[in-house]
Amino acid sequence: MASNKDSKVALVTGASRGIGAAVARRLARDGFTVVVNYSGSAAAAEDLAREIEQAGGRALTAKADVSDAEAVRRMFDAAEGAFGGVDVLVNNAGIMMLSPLAEADDENFGRQIGVNLKGTFNTLREAARRLRDGGRVINFSTSVVGLKLENYGVYAATKAAVETLTAIMAKEMRGRNITVNAIAPGPVATDLFLNGKTEELISRMAKMNPLERLGSPEDIASAVAFLAGPDGGWINGQTLRANGGVI
Repeated sequence: MASNKDSKVALVTGASRGIGAAVARRLARDGFTVVVNYSGSAAAAEDLAREIEQAGGRALTAKADVSDAEAVRRMFDAAEGAFGGVDVLVNNAGIMMLSPLAEADDENFGRQIGVNLKGTFNTLREAARRLRDGGRVINFSTSVVGLKLENYGVYAATKAAVETLTAIMAKEMRGRNITVNAIAPGPVATDLFLNGKTEELISRMAKMNPLERLGSPEDIASAVAFLAGPDGGWINGQTLRANGGVI
């Protein structure tokens, strides 16, 4: 692990649980100082930060609803104040509300646009202005953009937009040695995926890919670590589908 003095700083949104927490743990293990963003789960975020520090890492919690541009600005201010700057942004915060298009109400649509798309835009805008040269941006999409499953219409649409922002921002960072990529997980065993699904449906979706299992949060964290680390430096403007081969 790099010494704290030399440590690069990674800001992970939605990091209090699930994939975000796994990403924060993995990046801390790889030597990054981690800013653990959360919107509601203060206790879980503090527990994670404490766990990272007890393992010899360095972490700071930062409350911000990513759909609130001013809150995102304050979060970057806090990271810069504490650690001097940000090197890696991981846009993990997201919500998923499934329904057929015919039954999707305005609140359903607005909340998913607000967090998944506007939230990503808010952090990307700050990163484009403030990320240190040589930095990395890792956005989150979904393999449903390729699979196009029923009931995922609004959610997948927000993530398709994130993939487009990813490719365009990669070009806009020309001259700063900043890479911008997205990871598109398939089904992962987290509360976000498991809630509201029957055992039969979960089992069927687990077997959709040739490896015949759900992904784990650590599987996704490994892909993030690759893109954030030295071995991922030549990957830029891409969407990496981390899904066991489902598509």
